Amino acid sequence: MPQPSFTLGIEEEFQVVDPETRELKSHIQELFTEGAKRLKDEIKQEMHEAVIEVGTPICQNVAEARREVTRLRGEIIRLTRESGLRIAAAGSHPISHWASVPITSNDRYDKIVYELQMLARANLIFGLHVHVAVEDNETRIALMNAARYFLPHIFALSVNSPFWCGQNTGWKSYRAKVFERFPRTGLPDYFRDWAEYDQYVQILIRTNCIDNPKKIWWDVRPHPFFPTLEYRICDVPMRIDETICFAALFQAITKKLYKIYAQNMGWRLYRRSLLNENKSRAARFGVEGKLIDFGKREEVPFGLLLDELLEFVDDVVDELGSRNEVYYAREIVKHRTGADRQLMAFERRKDLRDVVDYLIQETELGTTIA
Repeated sequence: MPQPSFTLGIEEEFQVVDPETRELKSHIQELFTEGAKRLKDEIKQEMHEAVIEVGTPICQNVAEARREVTRLRGEIIRLTRESGLRIAAAGSHPISHWASVPITSNDRYDKIVYELQMLARANLIFGLHVHVAVEDNETRIALMNAARYFLPHIFALSVNSPFWCGQNTGWKSYRAKVFERFPRTGLPDYFRDWAEYDQYVQILIRTNCIDNPKKIWWDVRPHPFFPTLEYRICDVPMRIDETICFAALFQAITKKLYKIYAQNMGWRLYRRSLLNENKSRAARFGVEGKLIDFGKREEVPFGLLLDELLEFVDDVVDELGSRNEVYYAREIVKHRTGADRQLMAFERRKDLRDVVDYLIQETELGTTIA
């Protein structure tokens, strides 16, 4: 069986913001029409009208992914500025209430709103999705099972949504708490093989729970249409450097787990109910809390687990050309997560409009616009 290619694809969901009011602004149709002209299928509308998603083409390595993410952010910043608007990258908007943001009208979103009602209308959140190519079905399921353990570690670094509807929620990622109200979200179960996963999907389709596996919204999933593992747990980060760090980490974890798998060995698998304890701690405290080391059966500071993770992937990062990007995780801990920086921006004057201004400024950092 050939080795996976481990190529990358990155999707970021951005907030469209009125720079005067700092509220979310439904993007006018002309803006999206112009965006589709320039970026074709690299730009997508999402369920709420104030959300724009952009997705890179297939990237051979992290350096190419950085170029594409930087290019797309720059294009979206230019596009929105032409309409007198801005974009901001955070898992939730600090001020706007979901009830004031219209839903995009199309058949898919209409059906989701019909099925989930207020849960769908209130799902005004913004995430980062990282695709890592693993072309073989059986390998993809095996690596998904093992990768679940590491998801809370990366999630803790990515937390970037402390505010919701004008309130400090006390959570570093309130986005995660909003999204878990949807069905088929969170960490996936363990599947013995591809056949067991496929049987699960077919039961859901046959019983009209879903019409296709795109409505399985797990934190990591086999993508329904591409031969990729799609990592979906992270809040969308403010900075390009953060986005690339998380993509590099997911790619490195996938490759390292493959090396173990190819040697007919396995990474120890833990119950979803245990892994959820770490996810919940990451959502609440980010990198400032303790996570559980399930091997030792004890709580440990986040920094120790990060050191272990970086040591775990160290023998693949040079093969991938991503050492600097992976080790940027330590810079995130040093300079604080997006959630912590939002809270600091608020503390200066206790004004959430300052937080929105800070998000806009950070989102533009590293682009040619900045």
